[in-house]
Amino acid sequence: QVQLVESGGGSVQPGESLRLSCVASGINFSFSTMNWYRQAPGKERDMVAQITGSGSTNYADSVKDRFTISRDNTKNTVYLQMNSLKPDDTAVYYCNARRTRLGPAYWGQGTQVTVSS
Repeated sequence: QVQLVESGGGSVQPGESLRLSCVASGINFSFSTMNWYRQAPGKERDMVAQITGSGSTNYADSVKDRFTISRDNTKNTVYLQMNSLKPDDTAVYYCNARRTRLGPAYWGQGTQVTVSS
């Protein structure tokens, strides 16, 4: 019943920008903490950005000052604005939702971001 659908990935050159979107259904979106994770081949899946139901944000050091997470509760959508993209940002980006600290987490299918020249 819970579904998270990412979109907005693609292939860009270093220094360019992308905006990812994740549309959620089947959850209490407004009260959920939303996260973006990414995973490159051969590496672990790491959280890159988080936004709580109250609007507080957290970022991985590798993306601070370049990425911005935001949410639109009227559309049940969370966004990740990615600026000044680097080749090291190349990964599959996953949307994640969690209603409570101890409750289940839900995942989207992922969207590919490729940064290369």
